[in-house]
Amino acid sequence: MGVTLYAMGGTISMAGADRLDGAALAAAVPGLETLGAPLEIRDREPVGGGSLTFERVLEVAASAAEAVDAGAPGIVITQGTDTLEETAYLLDLVWRHGAPLVLTGAMRNPTLAGHDGAANLLAAARVAESPAARGLGVLVAFNDEIHAARFVRKRHSTSTAAFVSPDTGPIGHLVEGRVRILTRPQRPEPLPAPGATARVGLYTVTLDDDPALLTAFAAGLDGLVVAGFGVGHVPAVLVEPLGALAARMPVVLTSRTGAGSVHRDTYRAPGSETDLLGRGLIDGGYLHPYQARVLLKALLGGGASRPAVAAAFAERG
Repeated sequence: MGVTLYAMGGTISMAGADRLDGAALAAAVPGLETLGAPLEIRDREPVGGGSLTFERVLEVAASAAEAVDAGAPGIVITQGTDTLEETAYLLDLVWRHGAPLVLTGAMRNPTLAGHDGAANLLAAARVAESPAARGLGVLVAFNDEIHAARFVRKRHSTSTAAFVSPDTGPIGHLVEGRVRILTRPQRPEPLPAPGATARVGLYTVTLDDDPALLTAFAAGLDGLVVAGFGVGHVPAVLVEPLGALAARMPVVLTSRTGAGSVHRDTYRAPGSETDLLGRGLIDGGYLHPYQARVLLKALLGGGASRPAVAAAFAERG
């Protein structure tokens, strides 16, 4: 049995007015014949990356687990890149198999000069069947780089090198078609797939922010992620509302900068990280805001208590 490919749409499949299915995608990739076995193709209803949902992603995760149990050495998922960093992290939270699950896509569609989808799909398939990639969880293969889902981010709107891991760099590369894993990051135990839906918001702090906007935004939420300035700061006017919100639901503090960790005990002014954590906010660590929202939504959807949420962020952030 070969690597199983789940084709979910996105730029990689957009050929003018037509949309390529998995078989057409595979047929356009020179070099796939060098794999150990032909791809097993399982098409999903195509949808843009921006319209993916937890439910749809978790359904593919369950099907992928069945494919691995049936003998697939690894899994490839193609999708739109708009939310790829978030779907990769969600999948990594629940993926319990040693077999690699590899996400990829394209920044240029097949009608454009220099389209990158074929190269990315070949790279992803090679990673998915590679024994060297076993035990690494969910990976992203793009531009001949291999990124851990835990660290990857989309950092450019159009570049074919859009995916980067700012805090770590890629964990491996493809060199002359060979999968080279350079480091093996620690991976926490997977979580149970969430069985319910939780309403979790992401609020990005801005210059001269308005506490009324924050309060209105958070109404009716089950949890909140705050993307603060720098190492986890907010305007002083937001301190009281955030403390009140943290008293009724989990509120996670992250940084809007795109790299680096929030601090715990460096600054002490009103609105500093020390002030906010002392008011009950949860330290998001190195998790960027989009990942923190995925984790919080998954935890709350699984029925986690506030202490369990705090413990999970302490372990994974």
